[in-house]
Amino acid sequence: MTGLLDGKVAIVTGAGHGIGRGHALELAKHGARIVVNDLGTSVKGEGSGRDADTVVDIIKARGGQAVPDYADVGDEDQVEAMVAKAWSEFGRADILVNNAGIVRDKAIWNMPAADFDIVMRVHVRGTWLASRAVVRRWREEAKSTGSTYGRIINTVSGAGLLGHFGQSNYATAKSAIAGLTLTTSLELASTGVTVNAIGPGGLTRISATMPGQAAPLEPDERPEGEYDPQDPSNCSPVVAWLASPEAGHVSGQVIRAMEDKIYLMGGWTEDAVVANGEKRWDATKLGQVFATDVFKTRAPGLRFG
Repeated sequence: MTGLLDGKVAIVTGAGHGIGRGHALELAKHGARIVVNDLGTSVKGEGSGRDADTVVDIIKARGGQAVPDYADVGDEDQVEAMVAKAWSEFGRADILVNNAGIVRDKAIWNMPAADFDIVMRVHVRGTWLASRAVVRRWREEAKSTGSTYGRIINTVSGAGLLGHFGQSNYATAKSAIAGLTLTTSLELASTGVTVNAIGPGGLTRISATMPGQAAPLEPDERPEGEYDPQDPSNCSPVVAWLASPEAGHVSGQVIRAMEDKIYLMGGWTEDAVVANGEKRWDATKLGQVFATDVFKTRAPGLRFG
């Protein structure tokens, strides 16, 4: 039987555990060869290890092809080497899934600047560096052929789209990735490359740090084919489809996929517009304008604050 991703090569960052592991296993299931990237750190980004080896072993045991990679996605040289590995091991890369991430949760008044910086480094810089590395290669291909095959799937979250207490670093990073997704989808529109973002859910090492959560199970530790609403790989079939030739017409989208649901997210829009007749606004009168005109004209169901 022909697989959805036969002949394709995918790089999945942060694929040692949880959501990233689920993506790597799902892509391999459909025929893709995988570069399994994971630095092997804790959820706070501390330490290093060979967590990627476990996922490679699982893929190989299931008849797939994979190689491990231990690059720090925030390090430019290591990211370039990671992407080069896909070309040296498999001849190219067709798919990049930017999933690597860490958390350092604290309310903003308690958060050291270092905790903000490192979260931005892993999520935003890491996503940008890996995207740039593959895009440069794909763009060179498109120059000679007119277009090329390329799929980038970034990772956002409800915290970045809707806000979440104690995550001013993480939420900011995920919002930035949504903006990066939209912008790079425009920049690459003429090349045949698509760029989308997935907003996953489930019980992972990261979400298990929240009070009262149970210990997480890895996607491969659950009975195959059995539905579990907390399975972090519930979103992985959407990632596999977005990575496939079938989804060539989909780009610049932010899609949340949690439990058994798919949500197509809408971005910021001009929800209300009030003009002042080509005159400068008077700050002393704006209270009345906002109360009676601006907020009054908001779309039904939306709220302020």
